Amino acid sequence: MKSVQTLLSAKPTLWFLFLFNLAIALAVGFEPVAEGLGFEGIQQIVICLAMALVSMGAGAALLRRRLQLV
Repeated sequence: MKSVQTLLSAKPTLWFLFLFNLAIALAVGFEPVAEGLGFEGIQQIVICLAMALVSMGAGAALLRRRLQLV
């Protein structure tokens, strides 16, 4: 379990989670792209919110880590 926590708290992993999930949330949030992917209505909103929450969590971890280093 310790190795999983170490991997998830690594800086490259946090940057990947932040940028990838932010890009997916933005892509799903735009209606023409979402319709092309087959998402509509509440499904589109839930996917967008879930990806945005993961992105914000990774961003918060990056900020907390940066503030501890300063």
